[in-house]
Amino acid sequence: MIKTKLVLGIVVGLALCVSCKKATQSVDESKKVEVKKPNIIYILADDLGYGDLSCYGQEKFQTPNIDALASRGIKFTQHYSGAAVCAPARSSLITGQHTGHTPIRGNKEIMEGKGGQVPLPANSITIAEVLKEAGYITGMFGKWGLGFNEGDPNTQGFDEFYGYNDQKLAHRYYPPYLNHNQEIDSLNGNDWTHKVTYAPDRIQEETLKFIEANKDKPFFAYIPSVIPHAELIAPKDSIFSKYEDKFEEVPHKKGDNYTSDYGDPNMVYYHYCPQEEPYAMYAAMVSRLDIQVGQIVEKLEELGISDNTIIMFASDNGPAREGGANPDFFNSNGRLRGIKRDLYEGGIRSPFITVWPKKIKAGTVSNHVSAFWDIMPTLADLAGVETPKQSDGISMLPTFLGNENQKQHEYLYWEFNVRGGRKAVRKGNWKGVWYNINKKKQGRFELYDLSKDLSEENNIAEEYPQIVEELKSLMNEASVASDLFSF
Repeated sequence: MIKTKLVLGIVVGLALCVSCKKATQSVDESKKVEVKKPNIIYILADDLGYGDLSCYGQEKFQTPNIDALASRGIKFTQHYSGAAVCAPARSSLITGQHTGHTPIRGNKEIMEGKGGQVPLPANSITIAEVLKEAGYITGMFGKWGLGFNEGDPNTQGFDEFYGYNDQKLAHRYYPPYLNHNQEIDSLNGNDWTHKVTYAPDRIQEETLKFIEANKDKPFFAYIPSVIPHAELIAPKDSIFSKYEDKFEEVPHKKGDNYTSDYGDPNMVYYHYCPQEEPYAMYAAMVSRLDIQVGQIVEKLEELGISDNTIIMFASDNGPAREGGANPDFFNSNGRLRGIKRDLYEGGIRSPFITVWPKKIKAGTVSNHVSAFWDIMPTLADLAGVETPKQSDGISMLPTFLGNENQKQHEYLYWEFNVRGGRKAVRKGNWKGVWYNINKKKQGRFELYDLSKDLSEENNIAEEYPQIVEELKSLMNEASVASDLFSF
């Protein structure tokens, strides 16, 4: 392990020793009992909009298992992803840093068109490493997207990894293989022509195996599902049949942008299949994800560890239009403006639900303003260890436990270094959005009061020049140059 991580290990190890002393409770004067650390499961949907869960307002399909999490725990209404696209959102989550600090700030590949993202640097400190030092067994199941070699999940603190390393391969649901630690796991019957083994179902099998294998020790399961990211495809089983012929469809056909069918001799592996019923398929895929969440809950109950397991659920960014998906049809972003790649609320605000039986009051709804970079300090708090100093986050544990003394962010920050350059900052109810920053003719700075204009329809920048200057100053303050990504 590199020097930085060795130092972290010493610091976290010492903190753990202290925390173990704190994690005891008196039974009588001569006997103490250690409190068992809670298991932690973090489920991350892919391109699921803020309005794509029925407990957040979805009306065209239902998500009863995820809704049940909300009824049993706490639902956040002002939680944010770390970014508006896949890789930087994951980097923000894993490193506890916003996109002005986290190493990965875009979906950049090592070799354009060849797959394999720029790797998370070896000296990064990750949630998995923090929890591993605290005595947790760590597993990651789903889409990684933070690179091979030094960026690989096994190198970044995960004991077990099953899923997609390359997020471009994750555009396909019937790939020939998935990654299992440092090995290739060939998927039965899949050969870019035949579609036999549905990758999310295999990943779910490995997830449940990990939970069962580690039922007697504290574990952290990070489950970044690929659902419902395009392509839109799933087995045409009983889940799909609920939605077949239910909607007036707009087919996604061969010849559409980024469309490439299985079996086509000119198939591009990271494009998407055509789909005659994209709306029914989208609903079926979200329902499949919901069923998988229910299976995880059922497994915990079967093993008798449900009461000592925290489940968190969120999405990596706003809804997308690729592959035939239509956020407008499903009202996937609710009242929010923007979709994936936007720094308006619809691109970055995420559903977020947490369940912790007998600790979090059932049916709680919180408007606490939080973001992906808060997850690291929250989990460190839960594990009884110190948060690495690199983190931009604030522990949400007080809010989980109903404590009114919750520390607040001074501001939240996002940057997106493509499409002309985009930045956004939120301070209190003020939201600043600035597009085309890198173009010769810069875009206008936009200012919104989210308490009065949640849909960001009324730009009031001209009315509040002092607020504009303050938010521009925060944007400059928050962004630190990256060796991997230039803004």
